[in-house]
Amino acid sequence: MRDVAKLAGVSHQTVSRVINEHPNVRAETRERVLAAMRSLNYRRNLAARTLATRESRTLGIVGFETTLFGPESMLYGIESAARAAGYLVSVATVRDLSHRPVLEAVDRLVQHGVDGIIAIAPKPAVTTALTHAPAGMACVAVGGDDQGGFPTVRVDNAAGARLATRHLLDLGHATVHHVAGPLDWPEAQARVDGWRETLYAAGAVVPPVTAGWWDAAAGYEQGRRLAEDPSVTAVFCANDRIALGVLRAMHESGRRVPDDVSVVGFDDMPDSGYFLPPLSTVHQDFAELGRRALALLLRHLALPDGDAPPEDVVVAPRLTPRASAAPPSA
Repeated sequence: MRDVAKLAGVSHQTVSRVINEHPNVRAETRERVLAAMRSLNYRRNLAARTLATRESRTLGIVGFETTLFGPESMLYGIESAARAAGYLVSVATVRDLSHRPVLEAVDRLVQHGVDGIIAIAPKPAVTTALTHAPAGMACVAVGGDDQGGFPTVRVDNAAGARLATRHLLDLGHATVHHVAGPLDWPEAQARVDGWRETLYAAGAVVPPVTAGWWDAAAGYEQGRRLAEDPSVTAVFCANDRIALGVLRAMHESGRRVPDDVSVVGFDDMPDSGYFLPPLSTVHQDFAELGRRALALLLRHLALPDGDAPPEDVVVAPRLTPRASAAPPSA
């Protein structure tokens, strides 16, 4: 810093103010300091800063190894929000969403000196593991459901399912079949609950739930079964990849979408508007989810005793209607 100050013709306190983005520095002085920093290839010593302030300006994220659109998008939304707030991100991934692997991931992040941890928590075991994090470590869970006594940020999955089911009923369908995700995931169960509640409220028949994994193969398998039943005119799928499989199964069975069967998904993946036909779906705002998670974690970090209130932040989804859903044909 003294070398930069000498080259720029300012005090080292002025250099410090420029580095810390203090507003009380004239524009020409700031540019002269930045030019000197570039000329000398000066970089801040973050390790020294961490020792001095006891803040690493680094947040830990616990994720898991998957290609699923939802968890991947949550990770990106959290990382984007952290970067915009001036934080670096360290990611620890796990293959198994059970207690021990998640706790080991938390320990790795703690050893790297992160200020706080955001965990993508689609299953309760993740939140349970977070309760065993070191005392004073700020933690927030994203996804899943309100797991009680722990700060969480989540999309209202039941409300999204109600939007999808209500949309199909409003189009004139007598009832709506549901192809669910794995029912040991709270997100999948919440979507089942929202679908079922809407049918009960409408006085409609509630068909049996068919559950599988979150992929197109599961949707295709269940879609072939549904295509054999001529009474099936509307299908709500737990995510867009399942819906893709259902669309393929209907096409192969000669059931036209939406003329014979309407299909609605959940997620609103970037490719969903390019399915054939374009998929009606429930949109999740993962960027907003990331911003809310970061804001909750920062509030936790600001607490003097490090104890976060058991706050449950809920982000509302919205329906994106497209060409895959229409009134039933005569």
